[in-house]
Amino acid sequence: MLESLNRKALANSLLISALLVAGIYFGSGEMRYFDPALTAYTCAVVFAAFGVTYRYSVWLQKPPTQMYWRRGWQLFFRAGKLPANLLHMLRLFWESFVLQTFISKRSPVRWGAHVLISWGCILAIMVTFPLVFGWVHFNSDPHNPAAYQAIVFGFCAAVFPAHSLAGWFTFHILDFSAVMILAGMALAMRRRVSDRGALSLQSFSMDFLPLLLLFSVCITGLMLTMSALWLRGYSYSFIAQLHAFSVILTLLYLPFGKFFHIFQRPANLGVHFYREESAVVPPALCVRCGEPYTSSMHVQDLKQVLDELGVNYVFEDGTHYQDVCPACRRRMLAANQLQAIGGPGFL
Repeated sequence: MLESLNRKALANSLLISALLVAGIYFGSGEMRYFDPALTAYTCAVVFAAFGVTYRYSVWLQKPPTQMYWRRGWQLFFRAGKLPANLLHMLRLFWESFVLQTFISKRSPVRWGAHVLISWGCILAIMVTFPLVFGWVHFNSDPHNPAAYQAIVFGFCAAVFPAHSLAGWFTFHILDFSAVMILAGMALAMRRRVSDRGALSLQSFSMDFLPLLLLFSVCITGLMLTMSALWLRGYSYSFIAQLHAFSVILTLLYLPFGKFFHIFQRPANLGVHFYREESAVVPPALCVRCGEPYTSSMHVQDLKQVLDELGVNYVFEDGTHYQDVCPACRRRMLAANQLQAIGGPGFL
């Protein structure tokens, strides 16, 4: 079993998991502020970190991904262009990650669903993980029993009245994130059951299962709030166990399903630098018709990737298939098919 695992990815996964465990231990004041009731959540997060790191490491080792990754960083750290590249990276991060404008070009409904779900999840993670790890907890203010202290890594970061607007938002922020996710899911489900293109391509494991997992987490979380506020704690213990099961199952699914693209997306920022560089370097000229068709850097990188994959696209005359433009490739295919049935070959 161990022999079939990718050793480099396994080493990276163990390192990240160990660093996370160490961060939990020291960030919680050597477990002083860690709640033992949240151990199952913590184990699920550590497993998810291990699985995501392993899959990410394997993904980065694939020749095409590795080429984009390496070339992207080379272009980013070029001498004399680092300050401008930093500003450009911030702009790309704002547009692609914060505003997610790449989705708006496809459909406003799809963009709305994507933004609501992604930022609802990000907000929930930013709140839940520090609480689970013991990095953040709340105490009663010893000088004012009607106020709370927000303790971050053992230090008092803020004091607010329990019944103030700030306190209400603080203790209901997960409810807001759940409502955001449910609203985004409603838009996503509307598209998945009405869009013919989506109906022809989607599958249960990749498209519906992630939404069902998020739905169970959000609904059970809101049920906890309803039980505490309006039902005097009725069935609170059962709902809490159901919510824990939903969250843990979602975390265990994280490295294996569609959620993994959340971690892939930031790496795509390097592709923007690659495309912009391809637009300014000398173009590659087709060896058949002499017309430009892409950048010379792109052609050379493709040749290197194909060699690493063991694909030989070199013709008998020494030219490479990647040196032929798409139009000439189509002509070659048609002429070779014609020759195969007895007609003239490609000239």
